[in-house]
Amino acid sequence: MDMVSSAIAAVAVLLAVVMAVGHVVKRRRRMAHDAVVLLEKVEKNLHIPRSLHPIIDTDICIGSLSCLKACPEGDILGIQKGTATLVHADHCIGHGRCAAECPVQAIRLVMGTHERGVDLPEVDEYFESSRPGVHVVGELGGMGLLRNAVRQGLHAAKRLDAILPKGGGGKAVDVVIVGAGAAGLATACALHEAGRSYRLLEQGTWGGTMYHYPRRKIVMTEPATIPGFGKIGKSIISKEELLETWGKAIEKIQVKVDEGIQVTGIDGEDGAFAVHTTKGIIDARKVVLACGRRGTPRKMGVPGEELQKVTYGFTDAEQYGGRRVLVVGGGDSALEAAIQIAELGTSEVALSYRGAELGRARQANRDKLTALSEAGQLTLLLPSQIKYVTETEVRLEWDGREMRLPNDDIIVNIGGDPPDGFLKKAGVEMRRYKGEQLGAKTGEDYVSEEEMKMRRRLRRTLALYACLGATIVAYLAYKGWGYYQLATMARMRSPLHGAFKSAGPWGHGVGIVATVFMLSNFLYPVRKRTRSLTGLGDIRDWLNFHVFVGFMSPLVIAFHAAFQSNNVLATSTAVALGIVVGTGLIGRFIYGLVPSVDGHAEELELISGRFERLRSTVEPMLAGARERNRLDKLVASATAQVPKRSLIVALLREPLSGLRFRFRLLRVRFLFTGTSQYTRFRISVLRLRRLRFQIAFYGGLRNLLRNWRVMHASLAVFLVFVMTVHIGVSLYLGYGLK
Repeated sequence: MDMVSSAIAAVAVLLAVVMAVGHVVKRRRRMAHDAVVLLEKVEKNLHIPRSLHPIIDTDICIGSLSCLKACPEGDILGIQKGTATLVHADHCIGHGRCAAECPVQAIRLVMGTHERGVDLPEVDEYFESSRPGVHVVGELGGMGLLRNAVRQGLHAAKRLDAILPKGGGGKAVDVVIVGAGAAGLATACALHEAGRSYRLLEQGTWGGTMYHYPRRKIVMTEPATIPGFGKIGKSIISKEELLETWGKAIEKIQVKVDEGIQVTGIDGEDGAFAVHTTKGIIDARKVVLACGRRGTPRKMGVPGEELQKVTYGFTDAEQYGGRRVLVVGGGDSALEAAIQIAELGTSEVALSYRGAELGRARQANRDKLTALSEAGQLTLLLPSQIKYVTETEVRLEWDGREMRLPNDDIIVNIGGDPPDGFLKKAGVEMRRYKGEQLGAKTGEDYVSEEEMKMRRRLRRTLALYACLGATIVAYLAYKGWGYYQLATMARMRSPLHGAFKSAGPWGHGVGIVATVFMLSNFLYPVRKRTRSLTGLGDIRDWLNFHVFVGFMSPLVIAFHAAFQSNNVLATSTAVALGIVVGTGLIGRFIYGLVPSVDGHAEELELISGRFERLRSTVEPMLAGARERNRLDKLVASATAQVPKRSLIVALLREPLSGLRFRFRLLRVRFLFTGTSQYTRFRISVLRLRRLRFQIAFYGGLRNLLRNWRVMHASLAVFLVFVMTVHIGVSLYLGYGLK
């Protein structure tokens, strides 16, 4: 039997090695491919995101890579140095699904970059602008995606309902909402359900950007829950379906939209505004600007663009049937207009764009455009610049030479400029965002209210798991205490031996439950690797359950084995389980301490600089706190130099030391006046502690832990194999006929 068990264990080891080699080869191929793509993007200057985009904190990322499959646009993220990296930045449009799918909050959505800033109204975390009482949401605030715009509108409405006293407004409405697009409609619906008075003003027709979409345009969005109505939208929906659903919501909730009213100015102050419109003055306590950028489309800046044949919007392809049409632009709106007109089959369509490639558009649209061009149904003019427009033709420079193109209509889709004049007149200041989150002050280590709530919920979940785990272990120990404490020979003579031995009813029962329990651990890797399961529950909850099961499994298995190992299979299972759990705990709690680079001195300076900046932001948090000396000691402990010891010893001590530090943090909770203030302090101090550890052990961390994931995944396969054989043998011996 021992020889058979040894052979089975050897086969399992071979499978694990093959799995490890395959994993390493696959990962290296992906990293090499992504490195080539990223280099090409840099060479073509397509590596800079257009607006809202993710940034990955590689000092926190544990390399789970669940974010790679999350984006509806495809593989926008790639892999570099074992962590996620924004590779196709030119295709990123800020869905934010990658951030939601990160189990350790290593991804944040930011506006602009250091190379290319984005000018937007300056707002705080509740979208209140520099002018008190005036909030900015939706496209005007940089949130072009429908789901993000709706979420902002709902968040702003909730905030306004919380801070506005009931009654006392006199003739003034609680809120005037400017713009009836997705953000404005969501704000109005939420205020209506909260019982607040409002006026929803729209200079055109309700729907905003949605209304101006081309007919039958397919919109990629995500469902959002509207108070009083329910879910609205789906992952793929047409313009007509979207407007129909919003129409049903407006009718059911009885939201009134005042169409054909343009806002010309805002006077007064917070709590007593006078909103000037083309149909009179409206008194309001608060104002929400939810208007988009379409009111000021970007012009070409060439002679003749004032002609009537030049339009800056597109809704219906059929009106261009049989005509000679030039579409100007390189984004999705321009491509979709050109595609729809070309598919009529009766028009002469050309697309002009100043760039050599259409890097700003979705891959699906580029593929359609290429197919139409190759079929001769559309002419691509790349790169080209419009020089002059006449009634019958367009003069342009195409690939270095001048040409004249016979033309009846020009559709310009080159973006829009924010209504700076209106914003300036309204007292709303603009700010250039360079890789910062909306609501963050310049240079601030920002933590949003939403993130703080999520962290508090996760802490409660972890506390629940700790109590549940302790209860399970205590119950198992209580049931078998009289047996487990006996020596081996004494157990054989004990009346409890028949039930509590591994092959006994209790031992088998615990083993079966433990097996099912352990197999549930594979739900997390299945969840994160399956694209169709993306969005099914919070990925952080899945990871926490994975860690809980992994930590509890060896403890429960020990009770099944009655704390003995009598054969090679059982020993192999126990050893593999221990290594799998150990590498898993390293990946979850230790790998985040690994700096993101390989020992470059200048990068160490960056980490040190981040440490000093963060330490300077903690000081204002202590102002006015009770028992200031206790908090000072806590900060001093988080920033003190790490004692000189070996890296291995430091890594072994760090988890327990971290738990003690978190307990000390919990004990000073009452010194803060509010939960929000304490949560910000806690997050900042824990970040300081992490940076302090990175600085101390910068040189050796990454090399030591680089391949922990290979060991974890490969030994999990080994574990499943030997578990299966072990269970089969145990069932045969325990319940067989012989």
